[in-house]
Amino acid sequence: MVIAERKPIEEIRAMLDGHKRVLLLGCQECVTVCMAGGSKEVALLASALRMVEPDKEFMESTVERQCEREYLEEARGAAEGCDLILSMGCGAGAGFASDIIEGIQVVPALNTKSIGVVDEPGSWVERCMACGECMLHLTGGLCPIALCSKSLLNGPCGGSQGGMCEVDQENVKCGWQLIHDRLKSLGREDLLEEIRPPKDWSAAHDGGPRRVVREDAMA
Repeated sequence: MVIAERKPIEEIRAMLDGHKRVLLLGCQECVTVCMAGGSKEVALLASALRMVEPDKEFMESTVERQCEREYLEEARGAAEGCDLILSMGCGAGAGFASDIIEGIQVVPALNTKSIGVVDEPGSWVERCMACGECMLHLTGGLCPIALCSKSLLNGPCGGSQGGMCEVDQENVKCGWQLIHDRLKSLGREDLLEEIRPPKDWSAAHDGGPRRVVREDAMA
């Protein structure tokens, strides 16, 4: 899932400067799970903004997904008469809303943090950096690109001590210690003996926006 968190209220207020009628546009998918941008969060932010910005009018709407054209088309009606859309979707959703709902500026209410999982109630942790070349089959399902602070491909660096990373020895576990322990539990420590070549970052975002096309799914 995409993990995001709401921007500070003062940063959001600064983006509202010069605007009178604002649509808060939520998303029912990932950002709802991490309690950042669903209908409940839209209502809470709208209420807070009405208190501190009494001269502005705030509308509320939440679509199924801000990353799909058909759902954003549904938001056109809610946006009618507004001079700003405050997106409570991830960065992809906010950007796509700007493409689809023309003529109205779209600004983000959230900071998109990572792709991750629910670690425990109220806690989300990054597990994937969308590098475009997944190697989980070699590392016991644990991503060294995301879990290792240096994204190393061939084991831990010299800064790893007692299973903890030198970046924060109190809170950040060494990604490669986790990988070693997982592979040991699976009886696949042999995978640690293979030397990985330098990563081909051309599969990542460095070559511009990435696109995946399935001809069989196209109309």
